[in-house]
Amino acid sequence: MFTQQLEPVAGSLALSALVAAVPLATVLALLGAVRMRAHHAGPVGLAAALAVAWPVFGMPPEQALSSAAQGALFGLFPILWIVVNALWVYRMTVRTRHFDVLRRSFSRLSADPRVQALVIAFCFGALLEALAGFGAPVAISAVMLVALGFDPVRAAVLALVANTAPVAFGAMGTPVVTLAQVTGLPLDSVADVVGRQTPLLALFVPLLLVFLVDGRRGLRETWVPALACGTAFAAAQFLASNYVSAQLADIGAALAGAAALMTVPGVRKPAVTPGDGPAAVPVADPVTGPAAVPVTGPGRDRAPTDVRDRAPDVRDSRRETVRAYAPYALIVAVFSLAQIPPVKDLLSRATRTVDWPFLNVVSPDGKPVGGNVFTLPLIATGGTLVLLAGALTAAVLGVNARTALREWAATVHELRHAIVTVTSVLALAYVMNLSGQAATIGHFVAAAGAGLAFLSPVLGWFGVAVSGSDTSANALFGALQVTAAEQTGLPPVLLAAANSSGGVLGKMISPQNLTIACAAVGLAGREGDLLRKVLLWSLGLLLVMCLIVVGQSTAVLGWMLP
Repeated sequence: MFTQQLEPVAGSLALSALVAAVPLATVLALLGAVRMRAHHAGPVGLAAALAVAWPVFGMPPEQALSSAAQGALFGLFPILWIVVNALWVYRMTVRTRHFDVLRRSFSRLSADPRVQALVIAFCFGALLEALAGFGAPVAISAVMLVALGFDPVRAAVLALVANTAPVAFGAMGTPVVTLAQVTGLPLDSVADVVGRQTPLLALFVPLLLVFLVDGRRGLRETWVPALACGTAFAAAQFLASNYVSAQLADIGAALAGAAALMTVPGVRKPAVTPGDGPAAVPVADPVTGPAAVPVTGPGRDRAPTDVRDRAPDVRDSRRETVRAYAPYALIVAVFSLAQIPPVKDLLSRATRTVDWPFLNVVSPDGKPVGGNVFTLPLIATGGTLVLLAGALTAAVLGVNARTALREWAATVHELRHAIVTVTSVLALAYVMNLSGQAATIGHFVAAAGAGLAFLSPVLGWFGVAVSGSDTSANALFGALQVTAAEQTGLPPVLLAAANSSGGVLGKMISPQNLTIACAAVGLAGREGDLLRKVLLWSLGLLLVMCLIVVGQSTAVLGWMLP
């Protein structure tokens, strides 16, 4: 049995936390500063985590390796299981040219790339996050933007930034449900407070998106539809989370945002002249810098030009248009059906829980940690549901079984580097969590005293940066936030909610999500470039969330709490 230690370095919590942060700092430094490819940086970071776990934190080598294996398996299933099947559906639509039909349909909906970014990255991405999560929204949104003519780097940045708004209530409210379970707080109380924090971000994310697409001109010309979309999204997320159901918050928000956007006069018309659109401008972009990056992955036969230059007079039949939308409608339908209580209960019967071998870990207070067992939701998981939607898609699009299998195998081959990255990063996360490294960092932050309200979202941000999952960060640090709040006299539900709300801003810099985004748009190996482009936005929005939580802990914004 291994008992976690909080202060293994000279009996100092600060020094121990500094050493514990080495693995994650190593990965981020290799990606951002050294510009090492992610499938190389991930294993190096894992080696650093194992080196800290064994000699420093005293975790036996066999248990450290076992925890790494468990993390790698979790990376494969369910994380990569979702991503592979989501991109497989996309590849089939490309092969049958129905993605061309979908692209033309979106371009007719609005020829303005700034509006398209709001519709796809923000609204449709939020709907996918509500139903699936775990990287699928980033992957699907990014490839759809590339197919519409967006530069691959810009598409990946937009997908990552847009994915912040719905994460706390993603996957049918899984993060907040987990937070309530680990803290012992009522779900309604947790959802109420999270629903009074993340909507404040959602108000401004659409404005940020149009700025990322077209700079100041984008803000000047499309601030009205962006603000309308963000306001409707935020209002629906607040109302649903506080008065309806946390599980339905993102679905309602995504639909409300899209509806509000389409009712703004002028959004269906081109806002800029052909040839002068933001996707066609190769310089002076606020995010990506020089454009014209060649597409080498999904959609690689499409040059990144402005959508208005692509066969604007082509008219697709209603039947072909319906078939083009069918794969995504099927994904929504399958996930919605799987959430019906009787169906959900039936699917959960296939879930298996096993004792994980060579792993027996207890926390400093003697309680067994979650890594001692491993849960395999064989059917009731996003990847399997997407696989089912993919099989239905193949039937609808007329793809025979042999071709569908060939496309699935090609998808796995295309994601081979992403598979190495995600499995190694998740292995790193599990080693950090089970060896006590993450707990040491958490206790160090929780010891901030008066500054805890400000640092509470930072702890959630760190947890998601390591694991790539707001659910995992809530499971890891949720109870710790409550304990620290009780010791400092702050409202426990406020800091618990802040863990989740701050965590959503760590998704865009998580190596796992960076890899998924790069793999989706054919930029494998350029995760470091993408990290440098989103890091400042992640930190800037995190600062805003920290100030919101500080305000809610005082009389300044305390009136916002229920």
